[in-house]
Amino acid sequence: MANLFGGKTEDVGKLVLRLTVGGLMLFHGIGKIQHGVEWMKQPLTAHHLPGFLAYGVYIAELLAPALIIAGYRARLASLVIAFDMVMAVFLVQREQLLAIKEAGGGWGIELEAFFFLAAMAIFFIGSGKLKLSKSSGVWE
Repeated sequence: MANLFGGKTEDVGKLVLRLTVGGLMLFHGIGKIQHGVEWMKQPLTAHHLPGFLAYGVYIAELLAPALIIAGYRARLASLVIAFDMVMAVFLVQREQLLAIKEAGGGWGIELEAFFFLAAMAIFFIGSGKLKLSKSSGVWE
């Protein structure tokens, strides 16, 4: 299998992880563009946080995923997504923390946990070699 990818299976694995996290998170960002973030202001203000922080979700769900997909500053971008997931659970999903979903089972916050843990994996393992190069601006 290593010969199929020129001996870079670890880098291919990192690329697959980056495309998965970044690609799936972009759909959430697109949803926020389509439907707005006004609804987020209420949970924020209920926890004595300023409502304008709701606009930070555009960074976490559009910019950070794009950076992760490109492999540029992916470690930093992954921390932004991990923080976004912590805030999502804290603000909206707290009551699901110990819940099991009725429809099909599964952890009440499994989606948020997936994004958090996968983003943390990217933080720890980095982008790999299949990324946009800082110097040339093309795929290495």
